[in-house]
Amino acid sequence: MTQESKPNAPGPLAGMRVLDLGLLVQGPQAAQLLGDLGAEVVKIELPGLGDQARWIPISPEDRRAPYFVACNRGKRSVTLDLRMDPGREAFLRIVDGADVVISNFVPGTMEQWGLGDDVLWERNPRLVVGAASSFGPAGPDAGRKGADLAGQAAGGLIRSTGSGPEDASPVGATLADHIGSQNLANGVLAALLARERTGRGQRVEVSLLGGQIYAQASEFTYTFLTGRDLPPPAGGHPLIPMIYGIVPTKDGHIALVGVPDPQRRAFFELVGRPELARDPRFDRLLFTDDDRRALFALLAEAFRERTTEEWGAILREAGIRYAPVRDRSEVARDEGAFANGYLQRVDHPEWGEITMIGSPIRLSETPTAPGAIAPELGQHTEEVLLEAGFEWEEIAALRETGAI
Repeated sequence: MTQESKPNAPGPLAGMRVLDLGLLVQGPQAAQLLGDLGAEVVKIELPGLGDQARWIPISPEDRRAPYFVACNRGKRSVTLDLRMDPGREAFLRIVDGADVVISNFVPGTMEQWGLGDDVLWERNPRLVVGAASSFGPAGPDAGRKGADLAGQAAGGLIRSTGSGPEDASPVGATLADHIGSQNLANGVLAALLARERTGRGQRVEVSLLGGQIYAQASEFTYTFLTGRDLPPPAGGHPLIPMIYGIVPTKDGHIALVGVPDPQRRAFFELVGRPELARDPRFDRLLFTDDDRRALFALLAEAFRERTTEEWGAILREAGIRYAPVRDRSEVARDEGAFANGYLQRVDHPEWGEITMIGSPIRLSETPTAPGAIAPELGQHTEEVLLEAGFEWEEIAALRETGAI
């Protein structure tokens, strides 16, 4: 069955509650993915301030915050000051009915607040505690603060993306944060599965640094085996010395995603350069670095003769793997992205119709159901506290102390 055939079926994590203490991307996006899979996600934020992502707006004039809107859709927001005894005690009462707690603080922060694992497990032995950091929980950098840029830099990614050693620029997306969030969500899911066998929760730890190293496993292994760093990518990938890379077109660029040996002669004829098949430098599957550069210079001359759309139609008809090099505005018009649920149009109560990121996961029997709207700060505080058994008088007392 397809996902569309069961639109009202509960998600695989239906009935589970996730408490999201995270900031910015790594923690909140992991919690959001669990929400896409059916869990109820309650976001715990500091009163009067909230997640730092709320304070990174589009511009001084447009106060909408892309980081917050993107990583917190479908959650409920509760304000609690966990540094105060009343806030800490209120949080522990909410923990009693939770399945997962997620945070991405500097290691040791929860312990400083009196909310270490032992305290949480004393209240709820089945609780899964997911903790993300910048550099990992051990080693000389464990106590250092960081963010996505620190993960890309310390993990070796930045040096692999430019044209040479003098060119140092990060990837234009919060990639280290995103990879960390996926690792955290995967670890939490594994811990929930293990809990079904053992009856007990456990701690899950990931980091920006660890995620970047794991994401470059093949490239690091090359270095370990050879003792050398890989050369600059030069428009492709240094581990794939084939017809695999980017070439310019008349109006943009197109990616040639590998041309298998049986297709190579036909490919050269297709692009109007049949003589390349008779060149001994190119009559092979794998090229030397110099020969690859020479080949792509010749291919660039050929591909500049037509537009990206024209080349796409030609390559598609021939069954050759390719992709247009698009910017985000172009991706936002991709019919396939909407058809697969990767993008979705929603009606926002304040902004009208907007496009939101959907879920990258499709499940046939227990479909994902991405939330649409990110909550206002503290929007659901009273609602969640009442569900946790608080009386109105207790809520009023918490408000008087500044704990909510």
